[in-house]
Amino acid sequence: MSLLNQLFNRGVFGTRCKTCLNLAISRIKLLQNKRDMQLKQMRKEIFQFLQAGQEAIARIRVEHIIREQNIWAAYEILELFCEFVLARVPIIENQRDCPSELREAIASIIFAAPRCSDVPDLLHIKNLFTTKYGKDFVSAVSELRPDSGVNRMIIEKLSVSAPTGEVKLKVLKEIAAEYNLAWDSSQTEAEFRKNHEDLLGGTKQVVVGEALSHIPSKRGSNNLTPKKEQEYKHQEVPSPSNNFRLNSNEIEQSHKNNAVPIDDVKSETGLKSSDALEKARAAIASAERATAAARAAAALVQSNFGSLKLEDSR
Repeated sequence: MSLLNQLFNRGVFGTRCKTCLNLAISRIKLLQNKRDMQLKQMRKEIFQFLQAGQEAIARIRVEHIIREQNIWAAYEILELFCEFVLARVPIIENQRDCPSELREAIASIIFAAPRCSDVPDLLHIKNLFTTKYGKDFVSAVSELRPDSGVNRMIIEKLSVSAPTGEVKLKVLKEIAAEYNLAWDSSQTEAEFRKNHEDLLGGTKQVVVGEALSHIPSKRGSNNLTPKKEQEYKHQEVPSPSNNFRLNSNEIEQSHKNNAVPIDDVKSETGLKSSDALEKARAAIASAERATAAARAAAALVQSNFGSLKLEDSR
């Protein structure tokens, strides 16, 4: 039964692999034609920007052109790899491990599958090879391990890193030469040579305080003789006893300057206490008057309530 399953799975793998490879090849050709037209239009727009003197916009737009050109070149390589694997599907089907002559092509297709969203057939091919060779083989390719065998050109063309200034300048010069434009690239070259500060990382310059300039370096301190070094320490670092004497003298002097006669202090405290007593007495008197008024109001209410009851009883 297991032999029949192996034969059946082998036939299913070969059929599915051929179908997916044929679909991927045809889709890649369509995408290449479409991108070719888009690239021509984009290069024409860059020429118009350079002609109008809008070099800042051209420097930004050229990055998109380089990215599209890289994807176009990667698709061209993937198309060749797909045709190569398609012609050797029977060999893949009969062997349990990946053939050494097909390792680069299969690994490149697996690596490019999640990075080429326009070609979903590559993901189906990746799943078929995952079933065939296991997850360890696919993870080694995805992580670009030393023995993965992925084509270096595919890795470079599908990289998400920004192009360098030299590459952008080269493409701009190619576009200017393509449309016979006498373009002065000195301003753009100077802009690409600038080292722009990373504002997200903060300033990288370290500001040194003026006080640090008085501290001698290690080399300078090593050149000092023991006698000079001792004199330097006595000059620079004051002793704690001297500090204490200075501080105590300053405290005594400030105390003398701010001293107030004792009689004046007593008279001031006596006036403050008498004022507080008078305020307290006034508050008590007002509270007593308020309680008396409240009692009178309560008595009046009771008398009125009693007269009403007598009238009702009559």
